[in-house]
Amino acid sequence: MLTRVSDGVLVHEAEFVQSNAVVVQGEGGVLLIDPGITRDELTCLASDLDALGARVVAGFSTHPDWDHLLWDARFGDPPRYATARGAATAHEQLSRPGATDEIVAHLEGTGIEDDVPMELIGLVTGLPAGAGEVPWDGPRIRILEHSAHAPGHAALWIDDLRVLVAGDMLSDVLIPMLDLDGTADPLGDYLAALALLEEAASDAVVVVPGHGSVGGPGAVAARIAQDRAYVEALRDGREPIDPRIGPAAREGWEWVADVHAGQAEALRRRNGNEAAFFANP
Repeated sequence: MLTRVSDGVLVHEAEFVQSNAVVVQGEGGVLLIDPGITRDELTCLASDLDALGARVVAGFSTHPDWDHLLWDARFGDPPRYATARGAATAHEQLSRPGATDEIVAHLEGTGIEDDVPMELIGLVTGLPAGAGEVPWDGPRIRILEHSAHAPGHAALWIDDLRVLVAGDMLSDVLIPMLDLDGTADPLGDYLAALALLEEAASDAVVVVPGHGSVGGPGAVAARIAQDRAYVEALRDGREPIDPRIGPAAREGWEWVADVHAGQAEALRRRNGNEAAFFANP
């Protein structure tokens, strides 16, 4: 079901890892950002748009993770945009033999492995490198591209509405998930991305993360502070104090602690200093 979070902005929350699809209303139709996840949910989203009399005139994928590249034929065949690097990464990943089979195998045991539509995955067009805005007939939407989490990741800042669509950042349930393979400095790149969002969207009244709860006034600053503290702790060799990975983690999200442990181990290996990492609590 679509929920209005601001004038002209609606969100559809999926059951799978609380994924958020975002609809922005424009003059002649809507921009659909990161639709997903299951066939039933996409059908529900399409039906909700039909009920609003809303035609999808453009799509946008914030980054090249599979769950942000999905589509349904009922949305039509409008241009589906991504950053130049994001689109190139998506095309490269999905061109590998058996790529979609790998995604389905990765979902084994989640209960949705047979219910994710792969037919139209990743058919995105890269905008010119450095493009500053989404090209569509609607509210001005700035593209805030950075290198945190995934190559060519973009957050979208809807200027007049003061709404930040954050992609896979600024979640209340997920810790910062680093790009440990695609960048030489995953921690530095993440901190730079947080600084970019802080500068562009400090006065946001709504923030929509890729996964997690929609936040209201003050949420951007609070979530940036929490994410920055987590990343700086990793950078400085300290064990982060973060409710998303401790005893206070939300029920059903305890697995996020395993994500943290995996990241910490990967950083130990990168630093070649296993014994010293997290030595300074």
